[in-house]
Amino acid sequence: MVLTAERIKERAREIGFDLCGIAPAGAWPELGFFREWLARGYAGNMGYLPRTARVREDVRQVLPSARSVIATATLYHTDRPLTVESADEGEAIVSRYAWGDDYHRVIGRRLEALLAWMRDQAEARFEARAYVDTGPVQERVYAQYAGLGWIGKNTCLINPDLGSWLFLGEIITSLALPPDPPGLEQCGTCTLCLEACPTGALTEPYVLDATRCLSYLTIELKQAIPVPLREALGRHVYGCDICQDVCPWNQAAPVSPDPAWQPREGLDSPRLLDLWKRRDTELHELVDGSAMTRPKLTGLRRNIAVAMGNSRAPGMAAALDASRGPGSPSLDDPVVREHVAWARAHAR
Repeated sequence: MVLTAERIKERAREIGFDLCGIAPAGAWPELGFFREWLARGYAGNMGYLPRTARVREDVRQVLPSARSVIATATLYHTDRPLTVESADEGEAIVSRYAWGDDYHRVIGRRLEALLAWMRDQAEARFEARAYVDTGPVQERVYAQYAGLGWIGKNTCLINPDLGSWLFLGEIITSLALPPDPPGLEQCGTCTLCLEACPTGALTEPYVLDATRCLSYLTIELKQAIPVPLREALGRHVYGCDICQDVCPWNQAAPVSPDPAWQPREGLDSPRLLDLWKRRDTELHELVDGSAMTRPKLTGLRRNIAVAMGNSRAPGMAAALDASRGPGSPSLDDPVVREHVAWARAHAR
């Protein structure tokens, strides 16, 4: 049988992808804004972004023979309250995408399974590379041109049926596949995401200053969190979903039954005090196999301390005072100690 775009999409759905589309491997206008975004200093200390700027302007820099990009999207929305609905001051806020298994591994395996099937079905050899948030590819742009949705004012890809709780992945290939119609912008005059951002990280529609984004501050930033931004973190200990929580397209988003994305024990409405009192080995075991390993234990400790300082729940100050002890060398990290001191001055 001939390997067609429709057969690829059908197989993608069988493997577990909720959406699959084809985009031409072109230098789309949206890709060019990346240089200006870097020039504004919005990348912060993510040095890998300017180092790969040239490659990110066109997937043909990644794979010179590329003619098509097979874009996939996977729904990870689960049946739990939104961040903005959480009024429990003792609860830690963890971004929804990190509750379950590490999406890099899960989606990566599914992409490799799809690519292996394609190679088995193809009549002739072809070149291809698969990525899931791991390569120098502007995924949202190609997903938009593959018809999976549009890039919203909160900079997330939004699908009219599934919303924006989506993991993106792609296979760049030398195969010449018929493209899908691109997604059309449907944000209209809505600015709820810009208004809801607690730090003003969405400086204008479709533009994110990462250095002010809670996700950057709690995950990518390895140094101290700027003091003026600490209170804005609230009880966020890893990532932020606020700009997605308030998006009207997510109000009726379907729920994924996929076991990979269901909250693991300990991350289902986690308690700040429980997280803080865990020894390093226990905290490591909790996040191992999830996406929460990126900031390392010292980063998580730093974030939890700030969240405890911002919490109005009783007992936070006492827990911070009793935080030194055996089994948790991360507490001796200078950055962690500085944030603990800040939190003690603010906590109840």
